[in-house]
Amino acid sequence: ENHFRSSEEHELETVKKKAWDNPVYNGSPSTSLKIQTIYNPKSILENPYENFEEVGDPLPYQEEQSKAVDGNTSPFLKCFFYIFRGIRGLWGTTLTENTAENRELYVKTTLRELLVYVVFLVDICLLTYGMTSSNAYYYTKVMSELFLQTSSDGRVSFQSIGSMADFWVYAQGPLLDNLYWTKWYNNESLTAHSTQSYIYYENLLLGVPRMRQLKVKNNSCVVHDDFKEEISGCYDVYSEDKEERVSFGLINGTAWRYHSEEELGGSSHWGRLTSYSGGGYYIDLKLTREESAEALQVLKEKLWLDRGTRVVFIDFSVYNANINLFCVLRLVVEFPATGGAIPSWQIRTVKLIRYVSAWDFFIIACEIVFCVFIFYYVVEETLELRIHKLQYFTSIWNILDVVVILLSIVAIGFHVFRTIEVNRLLGELLKQPNTYADFEFLAFWQTQYNNMNAVNLFFAWIKIFKYISFNKTMTQLSSTLARCAKDILGFAIMFFIVFFAYAQLGYLLFGTQVENFSTFVKCIFTQFRIILGDFDYNSIDNANRVLGPIYFVTYVFFVFFVLLNMFLAIINDTYSEVKEELSSQKDELQLSDILKQSYNRTLMRLKLKKERISDVQKALQNGTKELDFEDFKNNLKELGHADHEITAAFSRFDKDGNRILDEEEQQQMKHDLEAKTVALNTEIENLGKSYGDNNLDENLIYREARNNHPNKASWVSKEEFQVLLQRVLQLELSINSIGSKIDAVVSKLDVPERNKLKREDLVGKP
Repeated sequence: ENHFRSSEEHELETVKKKAWDNPVYNGSPSTSLKIQTIYNPKSILENPYENFEEVGDPLPYQEEQSKAVDGNTSPFLKCFFYIFRGIRGLWGTTLTENTAENRELYVKTTLRELLVYVVFLVDICLLTYGMTSSNAYYYTKVMSELFLQTSSDGRVSFQSIGSMADFWVYAQGPLLDNLYWTKWYNNESLTAHSTQSYIYYENLLLGVPRMRQLKVKNNSCVVHDDFKEEISGCYDVYSEDKEERVSFGLINGTAWRYHSEEELGGSSHWGRLTSYSGGGYYIDLKLTREESAEALQVLKEKLWLDRGTRVVFIDFSVYNANINLFCVLRLVVEFPATGGAIPSWQIRTVKLIRYVSAWDFFIIACEIVFCVFIFYYVVEETLELRIHKLQYFTSIWNILDVVVILLSIVAIGFHVFRTIEVNRLLGELLKQPNTYADFEFLAFWQTQYNNMNAVNLFFAWIKIFKYISFNKTMTQLSSTLARCAKDILGFAIMFFIVFFAYAQLGYLLFGTQVENFSTFVKCIFTQFRIILGDFDYNSIDNANRVLGPIYFVTYVFFVFFVLLNMFLAIINDTYSEVKEELSSQKDELQLSDILKQSYNRTLMRLKLKKERISDVQKALQNGTKELDFEDFKNNLKELGHADHEITAAFSRFDKDGNRILDEEEQQQMKHDLEAKTVALNTEIENLGKSYGDNNLDENLIYREARNNHPNKASWVSKEEFQVLLQRVLQLELSINSIGSKIDAVVSKLDVPERNKLKREDLVGKP
């Protein structure tokens, strides 16, 4: 057996990488990308065709490293090198491996990247959707209907506020009624020993609500000389430099003294008219409805709101333990310099307490996996950047990789910060339940965090195109957009010149009468809506019966019928060119080819191994209680097996080494062979079923083509083809072995000839 092992190693060293090329498999690539295979003879019973083929050659620099390690390197360095190379292989991508001249390696590397990325994509989907809930929408809907649409006795609701008088009616009526729920519908107390409010009996009011206003200074604008006698004061539109910061009214109390944004720990708010700072004059309502009503009555009697008031904020937060969601509400009433009132609102339903249910703890595991993936991709992109330097950023996919990683890192950091802040705020609230619970900051950043995760998930899905672009069909979209990008960019400049010209025209013509044209930004979105068919034509027709129709007709003609169709023409023309080029290109190795080859190789190895096991079983059946090696060898040689294979099979069960298998050794060999036969039959049957299911259409096409062919008799069945294929492979193996031996003989014959030439050279020298 040792002698046979050494002969095997000698044969492998002789063959090395000059293995035979196998062009017989379906979908094999061109000559420059041949699938190279090497025969590795093993024991028949030790899966002799386990490594029958090895696809591809190592990269040049990998060979050099192996040679360096196989030299005079210490065992410790060798071990370190192999460990490093194994770890390094985890980050093997199409940008770190030499796949330019090896299509099959490129496809396999891309497939491995895709499989890893799909796991990452599933993980990020679980994280993103795990932070949202369908209950959030209904929670927001219930709160908005309660505080925005409810009115007392058919009077003012929040959405119908149109003046300061309406504001006080709402604040002293529906607002207090909706904030303080202390009794059941039969007037029984909700809580026996607590004054806390449970809105709709389920939603706990956190702390107390806060009402805050911002004012502007008197004489902050200039009154024309002709009206100075009639108009005594002038209050401009709101801006921070014109904001009133002087105490007024009763002087004492937070409602009459100004507090800066830093003192309140607030933030600016973007309203309907302008952006407002986080400071101002504020009052915190009380724990009971009666006390709050008294405080509001004092504010109303002392004229807390006056001509200088520009906005009032009503902030409060509620928590529903049933669904573990916070709802942070901000009701805003703006009092413009024109008079009247403009109500708006902001309702954020967020999940601030993350880990409560079993699903939440499953999300913890997903978060850990997510962090591991981010570390993995950070290392991967670092390696690619180190190899390609600044050229790395010339690919849009690489930029997308960096964006996804950066967004993920920011999300991880904010998640830690938010968890700490929520625990801190909840702790302070429990200690002081009669103070205002400011969850506005956390709700704002939690919303931005959710938005960031949504954008990150969007980019993560788009990134899939990076891994499936090696397919010819999938490359059509990316190739078309890349080729026509310059043409589209150039034409887009002309398009937007015309588009913005019409936007300015619409703003100047209809801005004073039509809401959709009241600002330049609204004009831009209105014109996009015209393109989509969502437009109120009667509004501009009523605003200007002459210029309105002219504006509409000319805009639709030039922008919709001409310019937009030019975009489509550019894309369509480029797509036709790309499709024509792809159809004329030679078919490269595709993913389907790799799968077919793997299936065919597996099926062939199983069938060949089954045949060889069957031959050994026949040899055993012909023997007696003691089977001599020569008889065993002669029987198998008649069936076409090589000497080294027979020797390896016999040596494995010849425990005593006497070259004779006794009855016990034969029985052990039979049991081993029967077990392997059953396993192989099961595996072949499963493969056959899969193959039959996946290739039913292919078989039908094959039969139809064979029946319609004029020379039908020359066609062979697939079973016959497989048998022929096996014989060809065995023949190639034999030829390869003979060729290697001939090379060895020739090299030995060359030695005397070279020695003779050297002696002649020495003799010929003076």
